[in-house]
Amino acid sequence: MFSRLSRPLGLTLCALPVAALLVVVGLAPLPYAVAGPGLTADVLGADKGQQVITITKSPTRKTKGQLRMTTIVATGPSEDVDFGDVLDGWFRTDRAVLPRDSVYPAGQSDKQILKHNTNDMVESQNDAVDAALGYLGRSPKSVDISLHLADVGGPSAGLLFALGIVDKLDGNGSGGDLTGGRTIAGTGTIDSSGRVGAVGGVSLKTQAASRDGATVFVVPKAECGEAGSELPKGMRLIPVTTLKGAVSALRALGRGAHVPSC
Repeated sequence: MFSRLSRPLGLTLCALPVAALLVVVGLAPLPYAVAGPGLTADVLGADKGQQVITITKSPTRKTKGQLRMTTIVATGPSEDVDFGDVLDGWFRTDRAVLPRDSVYPAGQSDKQILKHNTNDMVESQNDAVDAALGYLGRSPKSVDISLHLADVGGPSAGLLFALGIVDKLDGNGSGGDLTGGRTIAGTGTIDSSGRVGAVGGVSLKTQAASRDGATVFVVPKAECGEAGSELPKGMRLIPVTTLKGAVSALRALGRGAHVPSC
């Protein structure tokens, strides 16, 4: 009789430390960030009352449609993420669980990270201007271009900035507009020669784009697979590797010509 009672008691006593451990694990901060779809902004329009792209010393064309840059929003570098947050993120299509070091540079303060992201954005804007003017064959001396986008850091808006500049400046009738009146979104870094680079978080960015009315998404070709993993219904992915290729694809799309998709 004693042996029959002692086994459940033993199991209960053994379970107590395990239960306590699970509670500790569930509450302990983990080295992850949880990300979701962020804001989008039309680079052909205004952001918080100020034009995103301002061009002087040169004629510009009246654009139509929208070119929306996209972002993700993530838990902050000093914000705790516990097991419950991670578990929730794994089971939701509008969340991604990422190693914190892949989102924020390790060993830096919030202030340092903000400065780093701001510097990346400024460099990206400069490269976008150089790439757009290079594509158009324009001298930087013939035009003044300033870019403004509040509360956004990092380099991933570079491609959309460059496309917006091309759309506004190419007013000689040789190419036509880039949107065809559509709401087009996208993401991608760009260097001064017009090469498009990968950015990460694209499956979340397609969701942000769809939420804000886009039906076409321009994506770095290397990230087609990720972009298609949670693709919203009705969204078309256009893979690109260069600014020139992106411009050509969007103009072909506007004419109803064949354009490769992911």
